[in-house]
Amino acid sequence: QLRFKESGGGLVQTGGSLRLACTASGSTLDDYSIAWFRQAPGKEREGISCIQTDRTTYYDDSVKGRFTVSRDNAKNTVHLQMNSLKPEDTAVYYCAGVGLALCGPNSDRDFLLRGAWGQGTHVTVSS
Repeated sequence: QLRFKESGGGLVQTGGSLRLACTASGSTLDDYSIAWFRQAPGKEREGISCIQTDRTTYYDDSVKGRFTVSRDNAKNTVHLQMNSLKPEDTAVYYCAGVGLALCGPNSDRDFLLRGAWGQGTHVTVSS
């Protein structure tokens, strides 16, 4: 059974950077699109980035130009490089995988309904 584990979260100052990792076990990532979501206190979980099996990527406007998603299938890992962090980026970050899913502005529902999820990693950006 496919499982994910997120890592790399922490406390960083405004303008700083973090690199999150989403590592899969139980299966290979080759046939899965991977999405990154985040959930801030009191808010709904929202999709912010996604990478398909063909490496097509999608970014929400809130992170476009600051975050970069990449995948290393050989290491069964997807990374989210987060630069120019802002206090509003503070949240728990999750990764989710769905087989051969399309990434785009309307793909959140697919991942929320069908995705395999990790436990999340906390990111706190201080002002």
